[in-house]
Amino acid sequence: MEAKIHFIIVTYNAMKWAERCFSSLGKSSIPVQVIVVDNSSTDGTQDYLKTQFPEVELIQSPENMGFGKANNLGIEIAYKKGADFFYLMNQDAWIYDDSVEQLLNVYNDYGQKQEIGILSPMHLDGSEKNLDLFLDKYISQNFETRMISDLYLNSVKNYYEISFINAAHWFIPRDTIEKVGGFNPYFFHYGEDNEYVNRLTFHGKKILLCPNSKAVHDGKQELGKVDYQRYQNNSLEIKILDPTYKNGLKKELQSLQLSRAKNFLKGNINLVKELTSKYKKIKSESLDLEKLKTQVSQVGSTFLNL
Repeated sequence: MEAKIHFIIVTYNAMKWAERCFSSLGKSSIPVQVIVVDNSSTDGTQDYLKTQFPEVELIQSPENMGFGKANNLGIEIAYKKGADFFYLMNQDAWIYDDSVEQLLNVYNDYGQKQEIGILSPMHLDGSEKNLDLFLDKYISQNFETRMISDLYLNSVKNYYEISFINAAHWFIPRDTIEKVGGFNPYFFHYGEDNEYVNRLTFHGKKILLCPNSKAVHDGKQELGKVDYQRYQNNSLEIKILDPTYKNGLKKELQSLQLSRAKNFLKGNINLVKELTSKYKKIKSESLDLEKLKTQVSQVGSTFLNL
């Protein structure tokens, strides 16, 4: 029986990439269905999709829900339509004819399918001549897989287990949605994929990078393009909510207090103010964070209405 594959694409002013993104889906060697959740675009994206890609199911949000909530809505719709796989793809991305087929080959050949949390193609940059710079970074951080060596020696395996890859191209089996759930609505934008991967790992699932499959992510090729301040602003919350981190809330509040005291003695007053602000924020959200920690530690379709 043919697998039911639903692409879920969250758009916000996507006209720059819309034609290339959505036309690529119709060329897939494996038929796919497409759900778009538009976060209240103002550049004509919605009308363009209605006229040029009427086969796409378009959900128009009256407001910007953020990346995670919008994806969750798309996942819920696809799940109720009987999707076997959920392909989360960025608006600034596109696939090749065999991208999905190659991912399915890895899934079908993998012995312990319940271990698979996410499969990802190799991400190329917008030039389609190089790997995405961030993929280079993720591969280098997982050097123990020897993927770099295999690439150099032309002895590449069908897949490599990797600790993290960003959500520009996530091919997710139905079992992952049923066991891990959706994105944590606490995170509007930045950090939601990191938090999800923490939960994925906690629930015993793996991320597989599949070299025989490739796709494009037309992101700016500068590590500095990322707003690291926004990541930094969420980093403690991501850490506290990690189900593998026991007593994380208590430990991080104590760490903040200690850091404040040390920097006060050193005369770093501006940093003391920043740490105090962060301490007050975490402290005020303690009950909510504890509830979320309990939720994400449970098996089930967390944060989804299935």
